[in-house]
Amino acid sequence: MKDTLATASPVISAQGVNLVFQTGDGPVHALKDVNLTINKGDFVSFIGPSGCGKTTFLRAIAALEQPTGGTLTVNGMAPDEARRGRAYGYVFQAAGLYPWRTIAGNIKLPLEIMGFDKAEQAARVERVLDLVDLAGFGKKFPWQLSGGMQQRASIARALAFDADILLMDEPFGALDEIVRDRLNEELLKLWARTGKTIGFVTHSIPEAVYLSTKIVVMSPRPGRITDVIDSPLPRERPLDIRDTPEFIQIAHRVREGLRAGHSDD
Repeated sequence: MKDTLATASPVISAQGVNLVFQTGDGPVHALKDVNLTINKGDFVSFIGPSGCGKTTFLRAIAALEQPTGGTLTVNGMAPDEARRGRAYGYVFQAAGLYPWRTIAGNIKLPLEIMGFDKAEQAARVERVLDLVDLAGFGKKFPWQLSGGMQQRASIARALAFDADILLMDEPFGALDEIVRDRLNEELLKLWARTGKTIGFVTHSIPEAVYLSTKIVVMSPRPGRITDVIDSPLPRERPLDIRDTPEFIQIAHRVREGLRAGHSDD
């Protein structure tokens, strides 16, 4: 990746963010005093136990949830304003492809909604299919693709309108380890080619360490940040980097952060 992408430039800033859901059984404190800065070109993974607020925080960045306290900005503006400015693409846990649309048709959907002309739609679909190594599959239907290929198509859809930020909510969690490893490698290559700022939710310690420039460790609910780890690993990472002492040391620190979060609860 080019050195210019490593230049610190705040893209997402959270200061004292709290989020409380009101339910029939009383208030649920999902996030508590979350402070975090994500810079341009960062690959940031959020890891923690189920229910710790990882996805809630990602959804707050995307203006899908509203904090009840503190300040959260995306590109220096409120998340809802950033959403209207098409600041991010969002990849959900399930691919969420419409079965009656071809892969190209699924990728085109947000472009149709945004009013891009047909020529521009076709050009963007072709470009993102190539980016995710699905060139030639545009006329296929989702049921004709494997789970891993469907998830790549979902990533292509999020990339189609070329937002600077890519938010990914545990996109590979349902895939087997072999497919997951391959998609991890491909995601790093895509990140290097595009220079996107990526926020990535995962339950996997090896995945978080392998992918990230920064790992955010969260506690059980109410979700707090127990550690933020700036990775010393090089940006180009073959899979066998997971056997190095540096990788194992970072994984150990993540594991300790998760334990500390439980003990503080």
